[in-house]
Amino acid sequence: MYLTDRSTPPRADTGRRRRRGLRSRAAPVVFVLGTVSLITDISSEMVTAVLPLYLVTTLGFSPLGFGALDGVYNGVSALVQLVGGHLADRVRNHKLIAGLGYGLSALCKPLLLLAGSVGTLGTVLALERTGKGLRTAPRDAMISLSTPPENQGRAFGVHRAMDTTGAMLGPLAAFFILRAATDGYDAVFGVSACVAALGVLVLVLFVPGGQRAARADGPTENTGRQRHHDEPDDGGAPPDGAGATDGAATADTGPPVHLREALALLRLPRLRALAGCAALLGLTTVSDAFVYLLLQRRAGIGEQWFTLLPLGTAVVFLLLAMPVGALADRIGRRTVFLAGHAALLLGYALLLWAPATPVLPPLVLALHGTFYAATDGVLPAALADIVPGQLRASGLAIVGTSQALARFCCSLAFGAAWTVWGDGPALAGAAAGLLCCATVAGMVLRPTGGTRS
Repeated sequence: MYLTDRSTPPRADTGRRRRRGLRSRAAPVVFVLGTVSLITDISSEMVTAVLPLYLVTTLGFSPLGFGALDGVYNGVSALVQLVGGHLADRVRNHKLIAGLGYGLSALCKPLLLLAGSVGTLGTVLALERTGKGLRTAPRDAMISLSTPPENQGRAFGVHRAMDTTGAMLGPLAAFFILRAATDGYDAVFGVSACVAALGVLVLVLFVPGGQRAARADGPTENTGRQRHHDEPDDGGAPPDGAGATDGAATADTGPPVHLREALALLRLPRLRALAGCAALLGLTTVSDAFVYLLLQRRAGIGEQWFTLLPLGTAVVFLLLAMPVGALADRIGRRTVFLAGHAALLLGYALLLWAPATPVLPPLVLALHGTFYAATDGVLPAALADIVPGQLRASGLAIVGTSQALARFCCSLAFGAAWTVWGDGPALAGAAAGLLCCATVAGMVLRPTGGTRS
């Protein structure tokens, strides 16, 4: 069982691939969805950048209280991903469900201005994450279905690079707003709402919907699942005889998908292995907010500079997302995926034992960004050879939910461990767990037969 391997067609197809040129690498819909994500991430990361400091220093949250709220912030979207993925496959309109998700998140941004209590704030954040959960699987399904299997890593790398550009600009905007505005946090929340509305507008106007979305620049030849001659048979067929086709048209044609068909995806051994390993590794992936709080304490960074820490991660992610995605297409996604977790483990080690020198923050942030570049787009790219096109959003939701729920549990556990034992022992436990889990994942996802990793 393995994450996925190179999907490069035989050399006989080289001429055809060359004729397709750049068009086969990233369809226009990928760039449009990347623009929507860029704008939306500016809005979201403006809030995310100030939220840890706002909750801990202004509202007086304990690490346990912050861990619980951060867990809710991420856990709600995890559960809703399953709903969003299934709805998108059932109604055969990925744009509609994604648009509802983007719209709900945008509506919640101005409500942050009215959230004066912990309960109200938690409710608003839960609704905002509900929007994220609805949109994630349909959006990734549109990217996957418009891209040939051999270029999935590159396409998701392009999207994640544009998405990360927004993640880079968001904290920077929050930094300048906090310095310029009298009521800094309210100003950040207000501007964030306006930017989110712009993202929804771009989605509505420029992303094709219905069958046009399914056909827009999607692969039109050799749409069947490409598999090497030495790839093992998983022994699990798609439900109801659906072939694992990658043609985009399968997303918006045919009868509605029933819930039992989506659940039957769990019979696929490769999907179960992928979802299980994503969850296992997620259990030891410390929340970004905790990483930044730890780095601030270790390096003695002033509060006025805190909002710039996510910028460092975003810059590295932006620079590496496309080349690392293309590398995963060439040498195997399992290798790149596990290497990303090794980078994260090294970042934990630096936070635990490295002296507080001026090079500590850039080193930790570089490793943090490398981790995301090697995992965030590679994981959904791996599903192109596993899940049939008409169930792609459901498959993406299953894997994404397993990972996000595990990270929700990690946030709760890490916050509790920090409160009881302190930040050092809590991080040491997470690092030891990550090492063990990565070892297990490497064995479960190892290549079989003659495949390369």
